[in-house]
Amino acid sequence: MKRIILGLVGLSLVAVLGGCSSAPSGRYAVEKDYGPSGSVDVSHVPDAVPRVEPRSSGGNRSPYTVLGKSYTVMASSSGYKERGVASWYGKKFHGHLTSNGETYNMYGMSAAHKSLPLPSYVQVTNLSNGKRVIVRVNDRGPFHGGRIIDLSYAAASKLDMLGGGTANVEVEAIDPRSWANSSSAVIATGNRALAPPEAVNPAVGARYLQVGAFGLEATAIEAKQQLQTMLPGYQVRIVPLKLQDRTLYRVQVGPVKLNANLAELVSRVEAAGYLRPHLVD
Repeated sequence: MKRIILGLVGLSLVAVLGGCSSAPSGRYAVEKDYGPSGSVDVSHVPDAVPRVEPRSSGGNRSPYTVLGKSYTVMASSSGYKERGVASWYGKKFHGHLTSNGETYNMYGMSAAHKSLPLPSYVQVTNLSNGKRVIVRVNDRGPFHGGRIIDLSYAAASKLDMLGGGTANVEVEAIDPRSWANSSSAVIATGNRALAPPEAVNPAVGARYLQVGAFGLEATAIEAKQQLQTMLPGYQVRIVPLKLQDRTLYRVQVGPVKLNANLAELVSRVEAAGYLRPHLVD
């Protein structure tokens, strides 16, 4: 894959998190970013699901300064709509902290923006082909002249902009409070909104849907964050299992009941790439 020069993004720069100027170092001083070493099919990765969230404790200081330039964080994302150039960022930042303290997952549907509140949800349209995605903004950047948004590898792939590295896009903010009842929500969730989980009495013996068991805690955390975005209203937990020579980190969603909603939940989890979910007590 052609390596793309993306410029600096603001994942965990002190300048972004602390609101003060700081020179980049380590991986931030490297101009070239890149995607996976091999071809990765991310077509099954669902769009971010807009939901009402409080402002993050990190990444929202205003104003803040990066590389000698000052930026102001918007009071609200309401009404935001802009056309400009999008870029993407990938493996160089994969697994590192975003500006609001989460872990960047290049296979998730996320983005970096200089001034939208964190987190925010936006629809991004590639103006050259009409393809659209919904992403969750949880990071700062791109701090490169003329670019308005930095997309995750997965989002850029779904917009078919990896080859060129950049694309002319339209970015429009989504109000999670009204989105849930819109036609866009029905289309994005496969013509059927996932019903909220039914109340389960823990004393009776709650059951969970285990979506995977991972050898690395960081991988489990990434899965948890993706599932929390996809499945608002459900609890997503990590349950360590200590074995003789290692620890497995099990990611579970629930509590769930044996009803029609469970089938829809399993379908949604499988569509996100977790192919062997099963019930556990």
